[in-house]
Amino acid sequence: MITVSNLAMQFGKRVLFSDVNLKFTAGNCYGVIGANGAGKSTFIRMLSGELDPTRGQISFGPGERLSVLKQDHFAYDQFTVLDTVMMGNEHFWQVKEEKDAIYLKEDFTEEDGIRAAELEEKFAEMDGWNAESNAAQLLSGLGIKEELHYQLMSELENKEKVRVLLARALYGKPDNLLLDEPTNDLDVDAVMWLENYLANYENTVLVVSHDRHFLDAVSTHTIDIDYGKITMFAGNYTFWYESSQLALRQQQNQNKKAEEKRKELEEFIRRFSANVAKSKQATSRRKMLEKLNVEEIQPSTRKYPAIIFTPEREPGNMVLEISGLGKRAEDGSVLFNNVSFNVEKDDKIAFYSRDARAMTAFFEIIMGNDRDYAGKYNWGITITNAYLPLDNTRFFNNEHTLVDWLGQYSADTTEVFIRGYLGKMLFSGEEIYKRANVLSGGEKMRCMIARMMLRNANVMVLDSPVNHLDLESIQAFNNTLKTFKGNILLSSHDREFVSTVCNRIIELTPNGIIDKYMDFDEYLTSEEIHALREKMYE
Repeated sequence: MITVSNLAMQFGKRVLFSDVNLKFTAGNCYGVIGANGAGKSTFIRMLSGELDPTRGQISFGPGERLSVLKQDHFAYDQFTVLDTVMMGNEHFWQVKEEKDAIYLKEDFTEEDGIRAAELEEKFAEMDGWNAESNAAQLLSGLGIKEELHYQLMSELENKEKVRVLLARALYGKPDNLLLDEPTNDLDVDAVMWLENYLANYENTVLVVSHDRHFLDAVSTHTIDIDYGKITMFAGNYTFWYESSQLALRQQQNQNKKAEEKRKELEEFIRRFSANVAKSKQATSRRKMLEKLNVEEIQPSTRKYPAIIFTPEREPGNMVLEISGLGKRAEDGSVLFNNVSFNVEKDDKIAFYSRDARAMTAFFEIIMGNDRDYAGKYNWGITITNAYLPLDNTRFFNNEHTLVDWLGQYSADTTEVFIRGYLGKMLFSGEEIYKRANVLSGGEKMRCMIARMMLRNANVMVLDSPVNHLDLESIQAFNNTLKTFKGNILLSSHDREFVSTVCNRIIELTPNGIIDKYMDFDEYLTSEEIHALREKMYE
C-alpha cells in the first residue's frame, strides 16, 4: 500500500501538481497517464524516493518492499544475468551474500556458525533454495534464453538488458511495484506475458505506459495527471478515454437536461461493464467499476491533434504487386525471402516479424529507398502513397523554421495555409518559428504526420507510427485510420492500433510469408498459427 498526503511538486514558478491525496492498495494496478511534460515520470520518481517533493508525504505499509524498474543499462555490467535479477530483492541478496561469505572463511568460528544458522533460516523463509529457478522463470517469460542466464550483463545487447532489468523489478513479488514504460523494447510475446503476469498480481502496481492495449489489459484504475492535479478514476484507459469524451460531448450540448445526461452516463457504464466481463483479459481482480459514481466522469482538458487524411482519389483495383521479394541484413542474415502477394483494394495490412528489421527493410524497398534486394514490386497507376519511416532524422538536419520546413512539401506555401496544418498538429503562436533541428521526437513525428496530410494519398505506409507520440496523438492517429478510405500498410508494436485498424496480417519470415485475414489478437493466440510460425522460422 502507498499513501500520498498533501503532495506537491514545483520547479521554480512552474507547479506540476499540488494537494495530491491518494491511496494505492494491494490487488490493484494503477495506469498513470498525462500529456507529455505533465509529470508522470516525476511522480514515479517521487514515489520511489529518487526525488523529494516540494511538500507533502509518501508512506508505505509497515515492512513493505518497494521495487522500481531502473533504466540504467550499464549499472550491473559486472554481474551475471541471474545475479542481477536476484539483486532486485535487496534484503534477500544481502542475506545470501553474507551467508556465502561466512562459508568461504578459512577461520570459521563458533560465532560464525551461529550467524550462519540465523542466515540459513532467513534464507529458507525467503524461498532462497528456489531463488535461481524463480529468477530463471521470469527471464524465460520475458524472452531471455537459458544460455544467457549465466553471462555477464556487459555481454548482452541493450534490448536484452531491458528485459533483465524488468525481471529484476518483478523478482520476489514486491509489495509495491513502480514501472515506467515497461513495454519499451519488448516484442509482442513478451508484452503478452507481462500483461498476464500483472493482471494476476496480488500487490500494488503503478505503471506509466503509452501502450493502450497494455494499460487496458492490466489497469484497474487510471491516474490522470492534468493541469496541476492528480485524479484517480476507476477503470482502465479505454474507459477513461471514452467516458471523458462522452462527458465532453454532454458539456457541449447545452440543451440536454441533467437527468438525460445522467441516464446516458449510467447506460455507458453498464455497457462498458458488460464488455469487461466478456473480455479475454478478465480476471478475478478486474472489478474496476464496482464503486464508480457517475459524478466521477468528467471531460478531459486534453488537446488532441486534428489528424485528417483525405485521399485525392479512390485506389483502383491494382494497388501493389509483390513478387519473389527477398532481403538480407548487413550481417548476412535473411530478413525475408520469397515474399509474393497482392494488396487488394480494401486491404489494411499489418506487417509482422520476429526480426523488427524485416518490416523496415520491406517498407524501404517498396518506397524506392533501398535497391539492394531480390524480386520485384509494382505500384498501381492510381496510387499515391504517403510514407512515415521509422527513422526520420534525415528530414530534420536543417535550420528551417517549421513554416519553411512544411512548405517544402506543399504546393501552397503561403504562411496562412501552412500555419493551418501546423495548428492541426498543435503548433501555435511562436512555436511555428521553431527550428527543425531542435525539435523533440514527438514534435518531429507531428511534423511528419502534417507532411503526410499534405500528400492527399490513398495509401498510407506506416513504420512504427506511435513512436515518440503521446497518448493524445496516438489516439487521434488511431481514430482517423479507423475510417481511412484508402489502403494502409502498417507495422506497429501498439496492438490496439493494429487490432482496430487492420483486417489482414502478413508475417515476413526467412522462408516466405504467413498471410491471414484475421484479428491480430486472434493471430497471436492461435495454436495453429503458432505451429505454422515455428515451422517458418526453422
